[in-house]
Amino acid sequence: MQNSHKCLSLLREATQNFTIKNATYTKSLPARIAGISGAMVSKGMHLSRCLQRNRNRKQEPTNLSALFKPVHVQRNVDEHDVGSELVGKLEKSAVLRILNNFTQRHEIKTLCQENGLDNYLQHQAFASFRRYCIESENLPVDIHIIFSDIIKGAGHVDDIFPYFLRHAKSIFPHLDCMDDLKKISDLRTPANWYPSARNITRKIIFHAGPTNSGKTYHALERFLSAESGVYCGPLKLLATEVFNKANERGTPCDLVTGEERKYGINENTAAAHVACTVEMTSVNRPYKVAVIDEIQQLRDRQRGWAWTRAFLGLIAEEVHVCGEAGAVELLQKICETTNETVEVRSYKRLTELTVEDEALITLDNVQPGDCIVCFSKNDIYSVSREIEARGKEVAVIYGGLPPGTKLAQAAKFNDPDNSCKVMVATDAIGMGLNLSIRRIVFYSLTKPTMNEKGEREIDTISVSSALQIAGRAGRYRTQWEHGYVTTYKSEDLPKLRQILEQTPEPLKQAGLHPTADQIELYAYHLPNSSLSNLMDIFVNLCTVDDSLYFMCNIEDFKFLAEMIQHVPLPLRARYLFCCAPINRKMAFVCSMFLKITRQYSRNEPITFDFISKNCGWPLSLPKTILDLVHLESVFDVMDLYLWLSYRFMDLFPDASTVRIAQRELDEIIRQGVFQITRLLKNSETTTYSMRRITQAKESGVGNVGIRGRLTDRLIAQGLLTPAMLKELRKEWDAQQQIRPANEQSMNSKDLGSYDQNDSDDDNAFGRKSRRKRKK
Repeated sequence: MQNSHKCLSLLREATQNFTIKNATYTKSLPARIAGISGAMVSKGMHLSRCLQRNRNRKQEPTNLSALFKPVHVQRNVDEHDVGSELVGKLEKSAVLRILNNFTQRHEIKTLCQENGLDNYLQHQAFASFRRYCIESENLPVDIHIIFSDIIKGAGHVDDIFPYFLRHAKSIFPHLDCMDDLKKISDLRTPANWYPSARNITRKIIFHAGPTNSGKTYHALERFLSAESGVYCGPLKLLATEVFNKANERGTPCDLVTGEERKYGINENTAAAHVACTVEMTSVNRPYKVAVIDEIQQLRDRQRGWAWTRAFLGLIAEEVHVCGEAGAVELLQKICETTNETVEVRSYKRLTELTVEDEALITLDNVQPGDCIVCFSKNDIYSVSREIEARGKEVAVIYGGLPPGTKLAQAAKFNDPDNSCKVMVATDAIGMGLNLSIRRIVFYSLTKPTMNEKGEREIDTISVSSALQIAGRAGRYRTQWEHGYVTTYKSEDLPKLRQILEQTPEPLKQAGLHPTADQIELYAYHLPNSSLSNLMDIFVNLCTVDDSLYFMCNIEDFKFLAEMIQHVPLPLRARYLFCCAPINRKMAFVCSMFLKITRQYSRNEPITFDFISKNCGWPLSLPKTILDLVHLESVFDVMDLYLWLSYRFMDLFPDASTVRIAQRELDEIIRQGVFQITRLLKNSETTTYSMRRITQAKESGVGNVGIRGRLTDRLIAQGLLTPAMLKELRKEWDAQQQIRPANEQSMNSKDLGSYDQNDSDDDNAFGRKSRRKRKK
């Protein structure tokens, strides 16, 4: 038994001394290994007799192991076959037999488990090691000698294990650093990430109440009267509103959003007060007073981390949070970890809100001051068209519109002297706009939502969302102080009444997100992993106190990371690019994101000319809804440019020019939205015309030209040039003469399908248009 333990310790010592780096081998190393093998054989002490099993060792789950992608290992390229010179040549067939025997041994599989190789990793490592040994012309000298000893009976097949483990660690670097990775992704105490905030005694004041209760008003009054302060809002519109209010009141205030900076004094002198979007909150600058608006957004699956970061990290003597009363309990539990207390100030609604006894049923019953709330763009378009067909002017607001256009639509609706008395909107009105609404009408009670896995589902709106939207009716000190709420469908009204009688569920968890520093540390340990893969590994390995926190959804981040994976970028730059606020459903924006990334990777400035060329600037008024959607996409591209310009100033030199162009585009979109009914009519006419063209071509009737609205758009987007169009005309004419009518190219049905789908989900970033261009 003593010899057995001695033998095992020798083998494990040899195993532990192997590293994943290439080593320079000397004759003494194979001699030592051969000596160990000989000692084992001479005493008849095979690994099968001396293997120590650790049955209590916790194994990583297979789904986690699948995230670790094997690194490709080059076959051995030594010019001289030292092993053959020492012990003679090896027959590859004999080596293969030994390897097959090695991989089947139960003892080896158990020892693999002890070293972090579960079944999935074992399979990958065995296959890679077998390939390496068979394909290498000259094996490394130590491996060569071990195989020779086994073939000659002077060694045992288990003696291969140290060399196999060395190979396994070279293709799976995480085996050597799993403990470090787990330490990096230990997120159980996020409060400790902000030592400056922990070093002061903060007074936490929670302003709890429903919409139109004055809770934010009281917090802002404290903000404006303080010596210094910061306001953290959920939207650019709210931050801009506070910025304007502060400066009008004589309190110099700066504005900081992802895409914009404005100054209360000048750009060289920082004001003591700042209004910002919550993601842009500074956790390094001290303030007297901080205000965090809509604190219940802590639970948001995409953006919740930003509220958590602001709440834990703000260096302020007073931190005022505003939001639903359901967030109080969670904040109190979080404050127990920071040794702080929460003072709760409760507010009641200032105006009355009544649920009506009857549903709207028909749009003929729309009245002045009504706001029809829809949860899809298609419903927005159809409802606004039907209302205007009844001779009533409509204001339209949805999330994709530029801020200026939203404000213009809101101003038109709020103006008592304006003929526009009805609004059609999405739940974008839930926060961020001051609207004078008499009655909220829910067109439906279902909306697309994102579940915990990042999958889209259609579900009944939450109690919180319903109360937020319904509460927009009846605003204090406006012409409509008494608010009303109802539904469009009769069958929805009892359900709405039941929802509004409930109180929002208490918040259970706050969102977290990996930081750039944490991902950089992961990349140091796993240098061959992609950014998307690093994020996956981090999320699956991280340890979170799930009584207080959850990991935010990272699907949008991963989507961008995978899109630009082939573009050479430093990791920090890649991480920042993937944080860009992009709607991945907008194919044109994704295509431009990729082009901008490529330009940046070549260290070439992204100028306004670059944006103009690729977006077809200058742009004209939209003629159809699809034109309007494209203009919104171009606006988002300019937003993307401005967002990146504050993070990579050297290669985005034309931010001021882009901002001027964006204001012009906002005005163009504004005019288009004012005429949305005409755009809808034109869209229907265009669709009908495209169908007629398709039918004519399919039947071989008429000579259809190829210049039209679609080609104009393709030229505007930079996907087609006038010269290319001219060549296409020539090809068209030539094909018309030599090909049967039913085989004519330039199938307008295909073009029409591109036109109708260019705003749909992820159409491979314009692959359709590229195929058209190649043809």
